[in-house]
Amino acid sequence: MRILLVEDDRSLGEGIRTALRRGAFAVDWVEDGTAALLAAEDGDFDLVVLDLGLPRVDGIEVIRRLRAAANPVPILVLSARERATDRTLGLDVGADDYLGKPFDTAELLARVRALVRRSSGRAQPTLDAGNLHLDPATLEARWKGRMLDLTRREFSLLRLLMEQNGRPMARETIQKHLYGWDEDVASNAVDVHVHQLRRKVDPGIVRTVRGIGYALGQAPDADA
Repeated sequence: MRILLVEDDRSLGEGIRTALRRGAFAVDWVEDGTAALLAAEDGDFDLVVLDLGLPRVDGIEVIRRLRAAANPVPILVLSARERATDRTLGLDVGADDYLGKPFDTAELLARVRALVRRSSGRAQPTLDAGNLHLDPATLEARWKGRMLDLTRREFSLLRLLMEQNGRPMARETIQKHLYGWDEDVASNAVDVHVHQLRRKVDPGIVRTVRGIGYALGQAPDADA
């Protein structure tokens, strides 16, 4: 899952980016409203985490322009503004949730997971597909009841494919959702992650879709 973080406070931005990456999210970070609009236009994000007090273009105006462009990306507002009118204005112009500063990173991650879940149309907080069970809150994955020892990228890839409900994804799209702009990525990174998942979970857990990329496989159910 890929998140656009818009925060002009360097120290806070570093902390939020670190927390989100530990939660198995790919993060792209910009520091002003103009950069946020350009990034949202060119990028493919699952969520925007947005400060309101931004240079160049204010956070409220960023929300207005995104919604005017019919961009449906969920938006979580972060702001130190205390007045209820500021909070309600952000929600009324198109934000999906609001978190006041200072905040606990555990609550931030919980709200992020809830917004991503809601936008995908999924009611349950966990993901299940046959023998496979994923808990995004604890970053735990189980196969036939056995705990899997997955890296953060492997967990993210498995979660991404499970969210697609069997629909194939192009390698390039998968890569964009696994890595941020500032991270070095090998040309075969996605293929390596797929190989590791097949080795650690089951050879059929990820299927290759010729000419496209990958999709969640059809491994047999435990009672089959």
